[in-house]
Amino acid sequence: MVIKILGVSGSPLKNSNTDRALQIALAATGHQTEFIKLSDYTVGPCDACLGCIDTNKCVIKDDGVMLAEKVYKANARIIAGWPPYSSIDSRTKAFMERLYPLRHRHGLMAGKPGAAIVTSAIPPGLEGMPPAGELGVGAIQSYMMEEEMNFVGAVNVMGNVPCVNCGDNGQCSVSGLKMIYGPDASIEKMGINQLEDSPETIAALEKLGKDIGAAVYG
Repeated sequence: MVIKILGVSGSPLKNSNTDRALQIALAATGHQTEFIKLSDYTVGPCDACLGCIDTNKCVIKDDGVMLAEKVYKANARIIAGWPPYSSIDSRTKAFMERLYPLRHRHGLMAGKPGAAIVTSAIPPGLEGMPPAGELGVGAIQSYMMEEEMNFVGAVNVMGNVPCVNCGDNGQCSVSGLKMIYGPDASIEKMGINQLEDSPETIAALEKLGKDIGAAVYG
């Protein structure tokens, strides 16, 4: 039997920190893997129509049906996203909603291993700021819990606010950098977070990959 670990990224940015983090974890699983970038597909949200009850397949005619089939057939899966406005991004949320057909009457995802990776610009535990990364992980973990999956673990990755690419040069009164780090914060002072600059995060991602790979054996 070929064991396949499916990795799904909700990041819309090409070769983002989220993408690279997910690929590191996948490479550490020791199994065949498949990487899916949701921005390459069209996946609408669940319509709550219950048209999937008899077939365990969604009636919406878009890529969500095919992706749900991939999720079902995979031995384990890692979902990676990011938390705009401190909740999981809309692509990842819609993707998880469209996995609802796998639930009806049979609980087709029960017992299957899963994990989460979330990239956030807000450092964990920063006073006065919402726990964005933890909230993002919580959304993915809650989906897996409600499907009675085996949640193996999660890794939070430090990312960047969009402000680092907007070209305002620190004058914006609603700069995300200033909101997080104070009125004197700038790109020059704070720098840009790159996954590869954090050996601790890379080690955590590799451990997550090994753990999810081991979990497929029960």
